[in-house]
Amino acid sequence: MVDVVIAGGGPTGLVLASELRLHGVDVLVLERDAEPTPYVRALGLHARSAEVLDMRGLLERFLALGRQYPVGGFAGIPTPQPDGLDTAHPYVLAIPQTVTDRLLAEHAVEVGVEIRRGCELVGLGQDDDGVTAELADGSEVRAPFLVGCDGGRSTVRRLLGVGFPGEPSRVETLLGEMEVAASPETVAAVNAEVRRSELRFGLGHLGDGVHRVVVPAAGLAGDRGVPPTLEEVRQQLRAVAGTDLGVHSPRWLSRFGDATRLAERYRTGRVLLAGDAAHVHPPAGGQGLNLGIQEAFNLGWKLAAEVAGWAPEGLLDSYHAERHPVAADVLDFTRAQFTLLSPEPGPRSVRRLLSELVGFADVNRYLVERTTAIGVRYDLGEGHDLLGRRLRDVRLGRGRLYELVHYGRGLLLDTTGRLSVAGWADRVDAVVDVSEELDVPAVLLRPDGHVAWAGEDQQTLRDALPRWFGSAVPA
Repeated sequence: MVDVVIAGGGPTGLVLASELRLHGVDVLVLERDAEPTPYVRALGLHARSAEVLDMRGLLERFLALGRQYPVGGFAGIPTPQPDGLDTAHPYVLAIPQTVTDRLLAEHAVEVGVEIRRGCELVGLGQDDDGVTAELADGSEVRAPFLVGCDGGRSTVRRLLGVGFPGEPSRVETLLGEMEVAASPETVAAVNAEVRRSELRFGLGHLGDGVHRVVVPAAGLAGDRGVPPTLEEVRQQLRAVAGTDLGVHSPRWLSRFGDATRLAERYRTGRVLLAGDAAHVHPPAGGQGLNLGIQEAFNLGWKLAAEVAGWAPEGLLDSYHAERHPVAADVLDFTRAQFTLLSPEPGPRSVRRLLSELVGFADVNRYLVERTTAIGVRYDLGEGHDLLGRRLRDVRLGRGRLYELVHYGRGLLLDTTGRLSVAGWADRVDAVVDVSEELDVPAVLLRPDGHVAWAGEDQQTLRDALPRWFGSAVPA
């Protein structure tokens, strides 16, 4: 028996598993696929995800294999990168999801996560003491908690009977990686010409004659789980671009729709949902993978506290309370962007208007902060302006803030030297240091980097500590 079973070994499940292991939780990841997927569905990491990786000492691995690009743009409308963004990572890190998956899996194994490939969850039951997961081979796994990170067609969500309201797909898009016989000049000319009127079209060179091809489908497939054929891709290229560019030898082919759905609840007893198991939305803005990683980061320490027995009342339920509204906001945001990609006259007129509005610095900054998630603020009550926000990686007298949080504990950063976390030292580190970038005498950070308290009064600090870190341990 393990402490937590995670169904799904994608980025969300792997980040969650690694977060749990930081706290000594025994984790088993069940992944249906016997081998890692070759599909490159996501292409990059936004600023908040880079912060998450940096907070755990992993970012350098990703920076070595990715490329940094300026932040900016909304629904494909180019905009300059705003000055002074509230992050130490003001860029988009272009990195294929296959590489992200590999790096996260390597780290998970390093910290002691057990990953079982070729293991499909087909049933589950729960009682007051735990959850029983039934596997396709007839075996069972028992654990106090189970988290469904098993994608948009989540078996866990279906077995729980959690409602998944929203909008069905209205349009569909074909996607794949394949070789192209046409010359690079022809490919570039076709791409530029077609994208003047069809923004859901795209040709990207991956090297060695292989291209990533994105083209609108003719309609909606009966089963989007069935990939298109190469001939279907050729037909749509001819219909949309006037040529099939001699595409051949596909590495893989897929299709996606623009359905927008959000699970009614993220927790049902001892079973929780995260990532695409909790929401699906159009890919505009590249927020899906990032949203899942950030949910795992929010959930990991809370679930670990529940397993360890020190979680204060309501801590695990705060996962839904904090992340469900963020996901709803992302769904609205991506639906708006995807609508603006339409070639229809109405969306195109709105797009022209928005192209003028993003010229205003405040509008541009607002859109970038929503896309990158650095503007997310949880409702933690009244107090300092920092309360509920994640704190960027500020410079300290002896280094960087994020270097102090690699192990997933709470942190009191105190510039006064007068404050104490006595009673919580087994869960919260206290560091006395100076920072010219911190505009408050002291802050208490949760393990996910969000500010739980800010000020300089010991009594108000002692009032905040039990809310997030449980009861004090007697000296």
